[in-house]
Amino acid sequence: MADSSLPSPRRDSIKSSVGNVAAHRRRQHAVSVGKERRDLLVRAKRFCRIGIGDDTVVDSEMIMDEELSMLEVQTCSAVDELKSAVAYQGKGAMQRRIHALRELRRLLSRSEYPPVEAALKAGAVSLLVQCLSFGSPDEQLLEAAWCLTNIGAGKPEETKSLLPALPLLIAHLGEKSSLLVAEQCAWALGNVAGEEKELRNILLSQGAVLPLARMLLPNKGSSVKTAAWALSNLIKGPDSRAATELIRIDGVLDAIIRHLRKADDELATEVAWVVVYLSALSDVAISILVKSDVLQLLVERLSTSNSLQLLIPVLRSLGNLVAVDSRTISAILIPGSETTGSVLEVLIKCLKTEHRVLKKEASWMLSNIAAGSMEHKQLIYTSDAMPLLIRLLSWAPFDVRKEVAYVLGNLCVVPDESEGKAKLLVENLVSLVGRGCLQGFIDLVRSADTEAARLGFQFIEMVLRGMPNGEGPRLVEQEDGIEAMERFQFHENEDLRNMANCLIDKYFGEDYGLGE
Repeated sequence: MADSSLPSPRRDSIKSSVGNVAAHRRRQHAVSVGKERRDLLVRAKRFCRIGIGDDTVVDSEMIMDEELSMLEVQTCSAVDELKSAVAYQGKGAMQRRIHALRELRRLLSRSEYPPVEAALKAGAVSLLVQCLSFGSPDEQLLEAAWCLTNIGAGKPEETKSLLPALPLLIAHLGEKSSLLVAEQCAWALGNVAGEEKELRNILLSQGAVLPLARMLLPNKGSSVKTAAWALSNLIKGPDSRAATELIRIDGVLDAIIRHLRKADDELATEVAWVVVYLSALSDVAISILVKSDVLQLLVERLSTSNSLQLLIPVLRSLGNLVAVDSRTISAILIPGSETTGSVLEVLIKCLKTEHRVLKKEASWMLSNIAAGSMEHKQLIYTSDAMPLLIRLLSWAPFDVRKEVAYVLGNLCVVPDESEGKAKLLVENLVSLVGRGCLQGFIDLVRSADTEAARLGFQFIEMVLRGMPNGEGPRLVEQEDGIEAMERFQFHENEDLRNMANCLIDKYFGEDYGLGE
């Protein structure tokens, strides 16, 4: 995660759920979860494949190489045939073009390593753009868009090769296009949007948001699902303007609500990803979403669904929304209500799972709840989540430990604006230290991650300042906390260097230990 958007180094709290800090956290989490989605969950770019039939899969690398070489030769031949078919104007020209397109699409769809490079070298893209011309039959448009979809699912430079096709792909999203053609074009555009920020900006400048948004409005599952996936790629930032543009389009909010309420898990998953980026990037979208039924529908999905793919964006969306302010948390989670009990039960279930991303998302949401009112802190503190969180702080993967540290740290402080400094909840702090949490935070100080190190320093400062009877320094020393902090006395990061030096000078100066 980028250092430029880390939480404030002030000692007044581990994490605030309001203002710029929360906005930065939402945005940087949107970027990180986008990467995870691409690498681990639902690929940001999707390949449109046909069945290989009864072809035998052979393990030999030599034969695989021969197959790939043959595919490349066949692809070059198919592009040459398409070139001839496009140039031919005689009888049966249309069928010849469709046949040539179908053969090229078949070759680009049947291998784990499609011969995209060979197709590009042979000049496929310019021919495919010609085949997208208005007035062409639907079958031709569909085959051409399918070829472009699979080229766009390739390497970054291969995806960029689709630039000349973008205006026509966007144009064929319109109402005059058949549903199949529009969906295939949306798929191709989703692959382009999933590649990088520069390509997303080009799509935005060419007006891709509105026609994709209109595809969300009907109840036609497959095309809606593809459009939602493409939109989630298109609006995922880091710029917020696409998300703001989308939520302002007439009918979009109603469509999101309808699909979250009635759709199957697959469609609801793609729509939930749209909500993830709306709630992470656009303050305008957040203000609209929190006043709608989206919150309650997300809570219902969270408490009733067993789909891993759906739970992740639902957790992320709720985490983003409760990061807005304590009023939003109170609107979602009323202590003692049945809904709140169901949500907490699901979050605990996620903490118990072996799936790393679910643990991280559940911890992220809990960290925002823990930054809320005293009632919400108590809700977590008295729940079965506590022993799980304490264990995860020591044994979970690093990114999960960091989110858990936010939860536990937030349970120990209440912002006090009158004094400009967080008020310690000493009872919670003493309990966490007594249950072995101090070592986990000191381990974070030793990490190379500056955000994690800052979290560790903040908790150490609370222990030094707040433990009864001045026990803080001795406890920190027992866990080798002095040595961990000394590593930062000449660190390149000025904030961490100052934190280390201030704490060591204040609590472990020349007089430390003389009384003993």
